[in-house]
Amino acid sequence: MSLDTLDPAQRIEAVRADLPPSLRKVADFVLTSPESVEECSATELARRAGTSQAAVTRFCQTIGLDGYQGLVRWMAREQGRRAGGGSVWGSAEIGPEITPDDDLERVAAVVAAADVRSLQDTARRLDLDAVERAAQAVARAHRVDVYGVGGSAAMAAETDARLFGIGVPVRNWTEVHAASTSAALLTPADVAIAISFSGATREVVDPTELAARRGATTVAVTGDPASALAQLADVVLTVAPGGTTYREGPFAARHAQLLVVDCLYVRVAQLTFTRASAARALTDHIPAQHAVRPARRRPR
Repeated sequence: MSLDTLDPAQRIEAVRADLPPSLRKVADFVLTSPESVEECSATELARRAGTSQAAVTRFCQTIGLDGYQGLVRWMAREQGRRAGGGSVWGSAEIGPEITPDDDLERVAAVVAAADVRSLQDTARRLDLDAVERAAQAVARAHRVDVYGVGGSAAMAAETDARLFGIGVPVRNWTEVHAASTSAALLTPADVAIAISFSGATREVVDPTELAARRGATTVAVTGDPASALAQLADVVLTVAPGGTTYREGPFAARHAQLLVVDCLYVRVAQLTFTRASAARALTDHIPAQHAVRPARRRPR
């Protein structure tokens, strides 16, 4: 996926957490005041952002642009897209900032708005052909590995739970030695799903690379379509983060990742309807059997 096809907010939020403070000031200013980019010179934008012109230039280069004019052109194209319907920057009334003095009502509104933006942006830009290719591969796979460590381990477990419940032979691996051992045993009939928001986590990239060498179909769920993980995957599913103060990078992408995983899961269930239905029929009663009824209060 080229930079021209990406939503600026999605791309900037994906790299924001890894930026040094001077460049992060530029990122925050662009995210909160995108319309100012076309109005300002690089010098003026640096002044408003509270940083240096050199930091503006380095920021542009970090996100893959040739300089400030590249940022201006990129934003102008996005303004044209927005004019065609719907702002990719979300609600102008509710930004991503949370101050120490904000009450819980404000906190809840900011977090909810960010998550809604994240879900909408991810759904709007989700490559449905890529989802279909991934689902077809999972549906016919002899075995499915899921890799995720750290914050992505929870999403790997969610993916495992969903696919396992519809009869897919799946297992998630959250320890690199175990993941690499499993990857070394994959075949061209198998699938490896790798989850890493940054796409740069070695403990996820390494087993995925090994799985690819073994001929397995590799699927990456990531926030950076230009990352090392995305470059080696056969199928890339990109998520848009919903960043707020205190909630950046992978923490801001959880709901978007789950949206992508759910779309994949539901499509696999459709493609394997007989097997999925049989698996659900055999297991649907289990939660009810383990439900505990509330104890009756003794009369006084």
